[in-house]
Amino acid sequence: MDFSDMLQDLQLVKTSEKENSPGLEGLLSRPVSEVLFHVQEKLKSSGLTTEQHGTILCSVEQMFRLGDKHWLISDCCRNENTGLVKAYVEFVSSLTLYAALPVCDDDSGSLPASSYGSIPARACAVTSVLLALVLALGNEGKAVPSHCQAPSWVSLTVPLAPLLCVFAVTHMQEQAWTSEASRTAASSLLASLVKAGCWEHITQLLCGKENKCQPGVLGAILKILQADLKKDSWKRKQATKHVFAWILMQVGRPWLADYLDVVFPPSLLISDDYCPENQVLGIRCINHIILNVPAADLRQYNRAQVLYHALFNHLYTSEPRLIEVVLPCIIDLLPVLEKTPDCTGFPRKPNRYDDVLRLTLTHMEMEHKLVLRRVYASCLVHFIKKMGIVIVRHLKRLERVITGYLEVSDGPQEQARLAILDVLEKTLLVAWPRMECRFSVLTKSLLRLLCDLSTESLPPQVRDELVTKATRCLQLLDHCTRGKLKTLLKEVDSSCTTTLVLKCIETVTMEQG
Repeated sequence: MDFSDMLQDLQLVKTSEKENSPGLEGLLSRPVSEVLFHVQEKLKSSGLTTEQHGTILCSVEQMFRLGDKHWLISDCCRNENTGLVKAYVEFVSSLTLYAALPVCDDDSGSLPASSYGSIPARACAVTSVLLALVLALGNEGKAVPSHCQAPSWVSLTVPLAPLLCVFAVTHMQEQAWTSEASRTAASSLLASLVKAGCWEHITQLLCGKENKCQPGVLGAILKILQADLKKDSWKRKQATKHVFAWILMQVGRPWLADYLDVVFPPSLLISDDYCPENQVLGIRCINHIILNVPAADLRQYNRAQVLYHALFNHLYTSEPRLIEVVLPCIIDLLPVLEKTPDCTGFPRKPNRYDDVLRLTLTHMEMEHKLVLRRVYASCLVHFIKKMGIVIVRHLKRLERVITGYLEVSDGPQEQARLAILDVLEKTLLVAWPRMECRFSVLTKSLLRLLCDLSTESLPPQVRDELVTKATRCLQLLDHCTRGKLKTLLKEVDSSCTTTLVLKCIETVTMEQG
C-alpha cells in the first residue's frame, strides 16, 4: 500500500488527487503539519469503532516508518513556516489522550479495575505510533540531510520528550491500567526516546548532559504534572502520582535541589493522605528528597521542621507497611535537624532523637502483632548506630523490649528475634560501660532463648544464625563484666541442660580474654 492509499483510508487525499499524483507526490504536495492535524480530527470523530481507530493509527504508524525523513522532520520545502514543532507537540498530545485514563469524579482517588479494560490495548496502539515517530526523529543514526535548514530531529526530540516520557512512564508500571504487553511497549518507547535524543540514560534525559550542551526535560515534565498535583485535583487522575514518584526517583544530587520548590509540596501532599498506599508513596518521595537535597536547603523556610512533624505523626499508625517506610525516613531526617548525638558537647541534652526513640520503644513494648514487631526490630538497630553512647538514656526500656522480643517466636524465619539480637549486640558495643548492672537479666534471657531453640522446630540455617548471634552477645557481655560471666557459666551443671546450650557455654568460656 503506498502513501496515497493509506491517506485515502484517512480521507486526507481526494480521489482525484490520488489518480493524478501517484506514489508520494500527493503526500508531498502538502505540509506534514496538515496531515497531522487531519489525523487528530479523524481520531476525535464520534461514532468510530475501536477497529476503525486502530486502522487510522496503523496507517499513521506506517507513514512514520516508511515516510521520507526530509518531508517528515525538516523545516524546509513544503514544511517551511508551518510551525512544525508545534504541530508535532499538538499531535502527540492528542494521540496520548486516546489512551488516557478515565478521571475519578470523587475524592476516593480510585476506580474499579473494570474501568481500565480498554486502556492497555489503546496504549499499545498509541505506543506503536509514537515509537515509529521516535525512530523517525532519531533518524536511525543517519546524518540529517544537508539540504535541511536545521538539524530538526534534535529540535523536535527535545520538545516532544516530556510528553513521550510522561506517557511511557504512565503505562510501563505495574498497575490496574497496564498489561504485560503495554508495559513492554512503553518501556521500549522510553528506551528508544533516550537513544533518539543521544542521551545515555534516563537520568541524563531528565537532567541534561554535564557539559550543558543539551538541557534536560525534567522542568518541562514537572510542569506537565504540576497541573494534576494540586490539593483539589491530584486524586482525580490515578496515574499522575505514580508518574511523579517514578520521575522523582530518577533524579539525585546535585540536580534535585534545583527543583525542590516543585517536588516538595506534592510529596508532602501525597504523604498526608488517609489512604496507606498514598502515604507510603509520599513518604518514599520525601525520603528520596531528604537523601538527595543538601541539608541547608531542607532547613530553609522550615521545610525540615514541617517534614519532621508530618513524619512524627505517622509514627502513631498501626499499619506495618507505613511504619516500614516512616522510621527509616525519619532516621534520615534527624541529622538534618540535630547534630550527631556524640558530637553535641557536654552535657548532652535530649533532642528529637530521644523523642522518636522513646515513642518507638513505647510502641514496641506494647506491640503484639508479629508483623509489626518485625518492622520495629529491624529499624531499631539504626537508632542505636545513630545515637551511640547516648542510648544509655533509654537502657531501662530498651532492656525490657529486648528480653520481651527474645521470648516470643515470630515464625520460621525469626526476623524479629534475629533483628533484636543485632540490636543487643550494637547496644553492648556502644554502651558497654553501663551494661554490667544489666548483665544478669540479659544473660538469663539469652540462655532461655538457647533453651527454647533446642525444642522449637526451625529451619537449621535459622537456628544456627540465632545461636551464633546469641553466642556473640554472651561473649560481649563477658567482656563488659571483665570475665564475670565466664566464671558463672563454668558452674553450670552439664546434666541439667541441652547440648545446644552446653556448646554455646563452651564457646564463651573457652574464649581467650
